[in-house]
Amino acid sequence: MTDNTAPITLPVGVEQIQQLLPHRYPFLLVDRVIEFVPDKSVVTIKNVTINEPFFNGHFPGHPVMPGVLIVEAMAQSAGLLTQLSARSKGGSPSSLFYLAKVDNARFNAPVIPGDQLRMEVRLKRLLRNMGLFEARTLVDGKEVASCELMCAARSEK
Repeated sequence: MTDNTAPITLPVGVEQIQQLLPHRYPFLLVDRVIEFVPDKSVVTIKNVTINEPFFNGHFPGHPVMPGVLIVEAMAQSAGLLTQLSARSKGGSPSSLFYLAKVDNARFNAPVIPGDQLRMEVRLKRLLRNMGLFEARTLVDGKEVASCELMCAARSEK
């Protein structure tokens, strides 16, 4: 169980990330949070290894991380920003946010085994139950992907 009164200390490891996000292997695509400014920005890390299950078929003999999974890693980072921001105020993690829209996705270079993804996500605005985020992913200081993400809080039924 997460202690909501404890201050957030960096780096936030995978055990804490699993308390904040519902994703699990093979779909948890964030390994660590290394920078965090409540309600503003987060920087996360994903270590890409040849053991990732998608490399078996994408592509045999020339492994490339699917772009949609890079976008998903950025969306999970945005989710961590909302969850950590709620926790930093002493509250419990907020409602789950679902990816609702991706705009202006760009892929500038392939991501391959051995790369370390650095996802930088900034909250542009929060309107009611929707957040608009600006995200980019870098490898060795070079931008490999970027997009705008809209996430919506899960409606309670």
